[in-house]
Amino acid sequence: MPATPDRAGLHNAAIRHLARYATTASGLLRAFSRRIDRWSRATQPEPEAIATAHQAAREVISALVASGLIDDQAYAAMRAKSLTRAGRSRRAVEAHLAQRGIDGDMVRAALPEDPDAELAAALLLARKRRLGPFTTTEPDAEAHHRALGILARAGFTQDTARRALAAEINEAEARIAKLRRD
Repeated sequence: MPATPDRAGLHNAAIRHLARYATTASGLLRAFSRRIDRWSRATQPEPEAIATAHQAAREVISALVASGLIDDQAYAAMRAKSLTRAGRSRRAVEAHLAQRGIDGDMVRAALPEDPDAELAAALLLARKRRLGPFTTTEPDAEAHHRALGILARAGFTQDTARRALAAEINEAEARIAKLRRD
């Protein structure tokens, strides 16, 4: 039978979780909610006990945020940089961070408007998918249209997608290298 999720137990669980994973306050709250739900299904406690456990989870998270162990702004900046370097568009990064519970102001602060980084991310995706300057076949209209669709579904604007597909191979590699260095 699982132990009752009290403040001390949840704090220890949070420390173990934070040692393994970077997370946000809302991400940790979701993890605690799943833990409390498993406990409540296994033990069938009174509704007040479940409410007390959820309140303890919120208090532990508030204490961790106040101590700086959970920093949503730092998480947003780290994930935005990582995802951009992986070839994700600004829109895809915004959606990812919103899904993780990062509010809009933090997302905007983590993602400064940088058209060069957006183009480099599109070029990185083009290299992964062998599109545009990275293709090994002679491009035709259908292949170009398909490549535009791939980049559009990844969240890149039409202008950025067209620029990425029209780039020269040396320019593309230089932009990707700069994105990875920064």
